[in-house]
Amino acid sequence: MKKFIVLAVLLTSASLLSAQDAVSIVNSAKNRVKMDTISSRSRMVITSKDGSVTERVIDQYSKDGPNGSRTVIVFQKPANVAGTRFLTMDTASGGSDRWIFLPSLGRTRRIAASESGGSFMGTDFSYDDISSMDRDVSLDTHTFIREETLNGKSCYVIQSVPKDNSFQYSKTVVWIDKTSFLIYKSEMYNRRDELVKVMEMSDFKDVQGRLTPMQTKISTVTAGSSTTIYMEIIKYDDQIPEAVFTTAYLETGRIR
Repeated sequence: MKKFIVLAVLLTSASLLSAQDAVSIVNSAKNRVKMDTISSRSRMVITSKDGSVTERVIDQYSKDGPNGSRTVIVFQKPANVAGTRFLTMDTASGGSDRWIFLPSLGRTRRIAASESGGSFMGTDFSYDDISSMDRDVSLDTHTFIREETLNGKSCYVIQSVPKDNSFQYSKTVVWIDKTSFLIYKSEMYNRRDELVKVMEMSDFKDVQGRLTPMQTKISTVTAGSSTTIYMEIIKYDDQIPEAVFTTAYLETGRIR
């Protein structure tokens, strides 16, 4: 009987340690790259189920603010989306405020919470997917699932479940390198616990002393489509004027 009691105690202790470690691991992965700003140009390749391909060129600017990260995305090509500008800003409550300027409408509109799961400009990314890259660790409950080898690398596999229903996914499962804390893969599940999307990061390169994924692919399992972002230019810690992160910039594309 004593053996069974000791085993139960050990298992309980391991579970508690795993819960604590899971938060620490996700924190380490989220905060792996230290920077004040990021400026980049990338090429988006959207592949539909029938194999047809469309491409877009975007510029992205990100900067820390009083409540967290702020990001502006500017579409440069092709002509039918050029001039579209998107702004997302973290809020004090841990959520995000989002606005988009569409040249065809000639005005900026706020993205409602009910639209967070919708497609971002016809890509496989949703508005939530764009914001979740900087999602605060405290918004989810994190659980260590197992260790697993992925692409020849030993990884922690961590499950994250939102603490409220404002996020579009019921859970995400991520593969994090045990040594470098690079995130290689993320699976997203709907409220029926069905796998709906898979995001994969690859082609990591040293950029100004930071290991950076030069390729990010998100696949929509239910639709058979995918969107791949190929990083062409990326710079850390360049000066970005505060005026870039305003709705006035979205409307004009100019700093006032």
